[in-house]
Formats: sequence, structure tokens, C-alpha cells
Amino acid sequence: MNVRTINMKPALLSPTEAILESISDGVFTVDMEWVVTSFNRAAEEITGVPRKEAIGKRCGEVFRSSMCGAECSLQQTLNTGKPVIGKSGYIISADGSRIPISISTAVLRDGHGRVIGGAETFRDLSEVELLRQELEGKFRVGDLSSRSPLMQRLFEILPAIATSPSTVLVLGETGTGKELVARTLHSLSTRNQGPFIAVNCGALPDTLLESELFGYRVGAFTGATRDKPGRFALAKGGTIFLDEIGEVSPALQVRLLRVLQERTYEPLGAVKSEISDARVIVATNRDLTEQVRKGLFREDLYYRVNVIRMELPPLRRRKEDIPLLAEQFIARFNRLQQKSVPGISAEALSLLMAHDWPGNIRELENVIERAFILCNEEQIAIAHLPEQLRVHGAVGMDYDVRSAHEILDAQAIRASLERNGYNRLAVARELGIHKTTLFRRLKKLGIALPEQDGRSKSNISKA
Repeated sequence: MNVRTINMKPALLSPTEAILESISDGVFTVDMEWVVTSFNRAAEEITGVPRKEAIGKRCGEVFRSSMCGAECSLQQTLNTGKPVIGKSGYIISADGSRIPISISTAVLRDGHGRVIGGAETFRDLSEVELLRQELEGKFRVGDLSSRSPLMQRLFEILPAIATSPSTVLVLGETGTGKELVARTLHSLSTRNQGPFIAVNCGALPDTLLESELFGYRVGAFTGATRDKPGRFALAKGGTIFLDEIGEVSPALQVRLLRVLQERTYEPLGAVKSEISDARVIVATNRDLTEQVRKGLFREDLYYRVNVIRMELPPLRRRKEDIPLLAEQFIARFNRLQQKSVPGISAEALSLLMAHDWPGNIRELENVIERAFILCNEEQIAIAHLPEQLRVHGAVGMDYDVRSAHEILDAQAIRASLERNGYNRLAVARELGIHKTTLFRRLKKLGIALPEQDGRSKSNISKA
């Protein structure tokens, strides 16, 4: 039996096709009917869709993306003739994974210059996202974020405190974020599936506060026509946060002491006790030790609430967080109001850095919100800040524009690191500086780097 051997040689690729097959970015092209006409190897690997299944289908059937439909960048490019470069989004791969990507688009023309479709490249940012999360984890716990050494010490103990069932006392001036700390403790605890109930004890008169906390039974007083559960009952299985506990009267302190000691309470008009199943976190801006000395706060209750003590520093002691907080507020207002305010100028930031912020983070948020409204999608400048802040800065002359420039320089470097996957050499090239200069700036500005340097998935050098 004669066996005929057939020599199957692979088709030769053109230089352009060979380049497209060798690069790590996904590339695909579509014709004017949005049918996929080419799909390179990297596109297969990133999406998990085989080339033979992609070519010949409309791109909307191949990609499940946050940038399809009205957000389609390729449609925008074909409509305007202008490329889109580095737009961020995500796709859903064949196995259902959410993959962060950045895309760039261009018009596709034939040899005679006629538009015959569009081309899109997309880069898998999964590794960059992991590196970003690694760095963010150093400065964020739950909803709290800070670069201040004072706050970093709190971040180190927050997870352990969260898993404990003990009562927590959070101290700090008004506006320092005591409720945010309480919510973070709740979200990190084993009770995070239960409710978080917050009560401002200073906002209610004593009689109303008692019924709010413990509830009442029908007929307990005139107008009590039905049973009403109190906040302790509503917080069952979760956390109750008692803010401004230093405002509570001595009479009501006795009832709170019983809840903390015996885990029981009696609704107004009830004939039997109820069991409390809520983790208690309390907060105050008062000096409770001084309150105890004056006889305004029960000593036994003080020791019950002061099991775990956390003191939040005022904003004037953590001014290195002002740029970070301002950036977060601007980003949040952009999302809420669907605007595109690019940020804040060095001169305006220097005034924020010079202010003592007696209202702390809440005051800073109000200042940024006011400036955000006035700036009309331009960069926030000195003119958009409150007059009191401008006059203080002009008279005091105690703000340093240089320090503000350094802060903005740090923000630019961090943004470049993220764009380039933490590849130090690529960042140096983008910023137009030598690599050794970049390292000096990183050290001077205190910018932390992840273990992986971004040059490859297997490289974990800190070079």
C-alpha cells in the first residue's frame, strides 16, 4: 500500500500580519457593516474567543463590553474621523470574567484612501489593576483612605478590632469621620450582613431618645397606638452606632449601662426585658475623662464603652491627606453631577494646605463642593475658593506653592505608573526624564511601588 505524503506548509504572512500576530495587544478590524474582518492572536487570548468564531460576526456579537452601544469608541472614530487613544473600560471574556482594558481606535482605509471600516487595539490591564489594588491596599481600609502615618497606625489595627465583639469608643473632633470609621468596622466584621444603625444622641431630647433607642409598647404614653421597635431591636445581628454619647443625660446613661452589662433592655411600657444582639460602637467629640471628673458622665459607663479606644487625628495633623481627599471629592462630584472637572491647581491646593480646617474633613468637602459648582468644568482655581480662605492665604502668606507643585507632581507620576503598568522605564520615557531621576523623585515624594515592576508577569524585581 502506497502512502502519499502531503507536505502542508503554513501560509506565509505579510510583514504587517506578522507584526500583528507578534504584539501583545489585541487587534481587530471591522468593515462598514460592523462585521469583524480580522482578529489577531492576542485578541483570541484576551477575550477567549477563537478567531474562526469571531471573523464574520458583527463585533457586538463577539464583544460584551462597557463601551458598546452609545459608548462605542470605534463608532465615534468613524463618525468624526478622529482616533480615540487610551480609553478605559472592560470586556466580559468567553468564560464570564470581567477584564479591564484600555482601547485605541483608528479609521481603516484602502489603497485609494477610501474609508472601508475601522481598527481597534485593546490592552489587557488585569495585571495593572492587580498592581493598583496592591498599592491602594497600603492606603485604604474599607471606605477609609489615607497616606498619613497617624492614620496608617489605625489601619493596621482596624481589621483586628472589626472581628472583635467588644464595644469600641471612637474619639475625634467634629467632622473627622467617626461614623465612617464605625461603618468600616461594621463592613469588616462578621456582622456585615446585618444592619448598621446610626443614632445621633445629641440631636434628640432625652425622652424621645429613650423611645428611639429602646422602642415602646402600645399604651406606654399618650399617642402610643401601636408597638414600635427601637434602634437596638432594629440593629439585631448587626451594629448600632451611638454618636455624641457624651450628650446623653445621667438618667439615660443608667439604661445604656444595663444594655452594655447585661445585653438586655426594656421598651417603654413593656413588662419583660428584650435581649440585645447588636455590636455597640460609640463616638464623641468630648473629653469623657473630664466629663467623668465633673460628674457629667458615669464612671462605670465610661469603663464599659472604653473597652477599645480609637482616636482620630484632626485634619490639621494629617495635611498630607488633603490632596488625596480633594481628589476623591472631585471624582465623586463628577460622577454625581456628570461633569468633567479635571482637578485643582497648585495655587488653590496650596491655600487648602495652609488652612487649619477647624471643621475637618466635612469642612474640606463643603469647600470642594462649592468650588466644584463655580469652576464650570475648568480646573479648580483660587478664585473658586471661599473668600475667607483666600483672604487668610493672602494675609498670612504661610502657604507654600512649591509643596503644592510637589503634590501635583506626585499625582502625575502615580497616574503615569498606572498607565504604564508600573514599568519604571516606560514611565521615565513618558515623563521625559532619566530612570535615575525618576527613582530620586519617587523617593523624595514617598511614592510606594508594588513588588512587581510591570515589565512582565513573571518579573518580581524591584529594579
